[in-house]
Amino acid sequence: MSFEIRWHMTDAAKMKVNETGDGIVYLTWPELEQTGMVTHAFTTRLGGVSEGFLSSMNLSYTRGDDPCRVDENFRRISRAVGFEVESIVTSDQTHTTNVQRVGREDCGSGITRPRSFHDVDGLITDEPGVTLATFYADCVPLYFVDPVHRAIGLSHSGWRGTVNRMGQKTIDAMGEAFGTRAEDLITAIGPSICQNCYEVSEDVIDAFRQAFPKKLHHSLFYAKEDGKYQLNLWEANRQILIEANVADSRILLPNLCTCCNPGFLFSHRASKGKRGNLAAFLSLNE
Repeated sequence: MSFEIRWHMTDAAKMKVNETGDGIVYLTWPELEQTGMVTHAFTTRLGGVSEGFLSSMNLSYTRGDDPCRVDENFRRISRAVGFEVESIVTSDQTHTTNVQRVGREDCGSGITRPRSFHDVDGLITDEPGVTLATFYADCVPLYFVDPVHRAIGLSHSGWRGTVNRMGQKTIDAMGEAFGTRAEDLITAIGPSICQNCYEVSEDVIDAFRQAFPKKLHHSLFYAKEDGKYQLNLWEANRQILIEANVADSRILLPNLCTCCNPGFLFSHRASKGKRGNLAAFLSLNE
């Protein structure tokens, strides 16, 4: 299959591109694969059965797609990555910093049966065979792997989640539930909108000015002549993880922008809202 990827910097690919014989393409981090502890993926828009602006690997039931097509997309990506559809637990994202502990009793939530929880942007578990799933089209995916306590977390962090420190909130939740320590974690910041593409208004920047120390402002945003700003969500989330005591060397970066790659990844900005959803998946191996 032929496709083009524009990495954020020349020769700076951080993620592995996986292709299957039936046209499915998904992304992984070699460093997480090497742990042997987790199965994970970040999807692309390639290899599904959805049509039109949703083509083709749309993983959302709320974007106007035929539910039967979305069901088939979940079956295809699950088979490709190596987990069961019935094992998936989906978030119910509303740009909060709420984190939910889930287990085998929650499997199928949002896919084969309704969720029992709402307003949740982060999921954590220490049970093998539970596949955490969160959804994206420019916002930041955050992956957390604790090899000491054999626990994982997966969180959605848009600008609201970032300014309210979703990364820290997820680590705190894992610490309370499993005894996780930040210094033991391997973390990853997934494909999302880059600073060059992410224009925001003064009110958003005011929130970041208040949330982050002044010494970091130059690395997080810059002003333009039209009164708008360019915001760096990758760096903001990296700084949150460092502040939480995650080692910088254990924070994996994507160097892959959703908005720069609208033919490869869904982007809300690039499509002006006419798009499907990508998904992040993470599960503990048995």
